[in-house]
Amino acid sequence: MVTALSGDQPPVVMSHKDLHFIHDYCGSLSEKSVRMNFALIYELLDEMVDFGYIQTTSTDILKNFIQTEAVSSKPFSLFDLSNVGLNKVAPSVAASRPIMSSRGEQGGKNEIFVDVIERLSVVIGSNGVLMKSDIQGEIRIKCFLPTCSEMRIGLNEELNIGKSQLKGYSSAVRVDECRFHQAVKLDEFDTFRILKVCPSQGEQTVMQYQLCDELPCAPPFQLFPSVEKDYVNRVLIFLKLRCDLPPKSTALNVSITVPVPKGSVSMSQELSSPDQTAELQPKNKALLWEIPRFPGGAQLSALFKVDVPGISSASLLEVGPVSMSFELPKQTCTGLQIRFLRLSPTQTGLSQRWVRYVTHSDSYTIRI
Repeated sequence: MVTALSGDQPPVVMSHKDLHFIHDYCGSLSEKSVRMNFALIYELLDEMVDFGYIQTTSTDILKNFIQTEAVSSKPFSLFDLSNVGLNKVAPSVAASRPIMSSRGEQGGKNEIFVDVIERLSVVIGSNGVLMKSDIQGEIRIKCFLPTCSEMRIGLNEELNIGKSQLKGYSSAVRVDECRFHQAVKLDEFDTFRILKVCPSQGEQTVMQYQLCDELPCAPPFQLFPSVEKDYVNRVLIFLKLRCDLPPKSTALNVSITVPVPKGSVSMSQELSSPDQTAELQPKNKALLWEIPRFPGGAQLSALFKVDVPGISSASLLEVGPVSMSFELPKQTCTGLQIRFLRLSPTQTGLSQRWVRYVTHSDSYTIRI
């Protein structure tokens, strides 16, 4: 057993099995690798332990919930995993990548993945009011079952398609329109919101949907900017960014791009946490602020001091609008959910069924 003490914090007790488990994800177990992969290790422990009790240490189960990618201290190839332990990690963009099975038909696991993927586009005015929104979504199946004659996917019972179907319930989930794969049977969809499909080996999109000019939930991010001229040739850009996701949710790979005045030559910054990074990109006339992990309910800030020779008052108008990119694991903006996933005939042996949700930013613009 290994016990770690830090100040007034309670001791953290880890077994050698836990250390080998972390080694599988990080590739090596040293002070440097732990420091570089702190967010990943924190996420592993958060998924493994609930109320102080270990729930599971199975890599096969946890790989589908871990979103953070490991950071290696030296370059490596994802096609050569002999020296690192990343072969059991599901990367944060797993839901948007085709899954290729390397297992043979003999001895392989029976698995099927159902991914609900949404892409969010919004425009937020300088007063913080949502001006435009669009959600493009799809339900994607990745099947590695040897035999499956039919699969039934149950969606929200209160799902409404088009404004004409609204029934007045505040909890209803609505989309403007949806399209289905030609192999999907819809005889139970109108009444019970059940899709029936005969999945083939590999990947296929069974349903696509869209919701325009309406965002059922609050925008995931609110920005509070301030831009002013300082000294003779300097612009001060202060950004306060708030994540309005639920407290237990997390946004990943958050990137904020801010156009700056033409002729900007250098920049200094003050960031609110050490894991953030920022750089000036003179060729793109923009500054880039990156946040690898942004917890729901948190608020971060940054002060950028941009040197612009020969700056004028009109140059301040060149700052903005701000564009963001991010990934929201385990989140859908429309509220679309999978109620159940049933296979027919019943699979012999152990079959694993995984349902995953993810929202990507397509175009997230904030005017300042």
